[in-house]
Amino acid sequence: MKKKLLIGALVLALTAAAVCPAAYALASAEGEAGAAEAVVAAAVLRQGSTGGEAKEVQRRLKKWGYYSGSVDGIFGSGTKKAVISFQKKNGLTADGVVGKATYKALGMTDSYNALVNGGSSGGASSSDLYLLAKTIYAEGRGEPYTGQVAIGAVILNRVKSSSFPNTVAGVVYQPGAFTAVSDGQINLEPNQTAYNAARDALNGWDPSYGSLYYYNPAIATSSWIFSRPTVTVIGNHVFAK
Repeated sequence: MKKKLLIGALVLALTAAAVCPAAYALASAEGEAGAAEAVVAAAVLRQGSTGGEAKEVQRRLKKWGYYSGSVDGIFGSGTKKAVISFQKKNGLTADGVVGKATYKALGMTDSYNALVNGGSSGGASSSDLYLLAKTIYAEGRGEPYTGQVAIGAVILNRVKSSSFPNTVAGVVYQPGAFTAVSDGQINLEPNQTAYNAARDALNGWDPSYGSLYYYNPAIATSSWIFSRPTVTVIGNHVFAK
C-alpha cells in the first residue's frame, strides 16, 4: 500500500512539473536567491560574531586608534562601539554592523568577496598594482603607512572622478600631476610596504576620505594647491579636495 502511495505521489509531481514548468523554475530561482542572501548574511559581522574576520577587524581598528580591547576574534560590545566610531568618521551608517560598505572602508573588500563569492575582487590588474606601488614608493616612502595608503587612494579617487583620466596609468602620467614622474623617481622599484599600501588602497581603504589632491606644505610652490579645502593631514602631507 505504501509503495502504491509513493508511486502515486511521484506521478503527481512529474505531472505537475510537466504541466507547469514555469512554477518549478520560479521556485528554483527563489531557492537560489534565498541561498545567496544567506551567504551574504553570513559574511556580515555583528556583536556575537567570532572568527578570523572579526579578529582582523579588531586588528585594523586598534591600529587606527578606534579600539583598545583584546584582538581575540570575539565581536563584543567594545568592538561594536569601535565599529560605530569608525563608521561615523567614514560617513557610513553607524549601526555597529560590518557589512559590505564597512568591509570596503576597512580595506577588507577581498575578505568580503571571499566570503560571499569565493574571492573575486573584481579589481585591478597586476600592472595597476605595480604602477600604484611604484607611485606610492616614489612619492611617499618615509611617510607613515597610513599616509602611503592615502596616496594610493588619491590616485584611485582621481580614476573615479570625471575631472581626471579614468585609468591608473592615465592619472599617474597626466602631465604635471606627480613630481615623481617629472624627476624620474617613478622608475624606482617599490618595496613590500608600497605593495601592501597599494593593495590596501585597491581594496577600498581610503585614509584620505575622498581627497583628490595631496601636497607637502613645506615644499609646495603652487598657490592654487593651498586654496583647496583640507580634509586631513598625515605625516608631511596635506590631503585636500
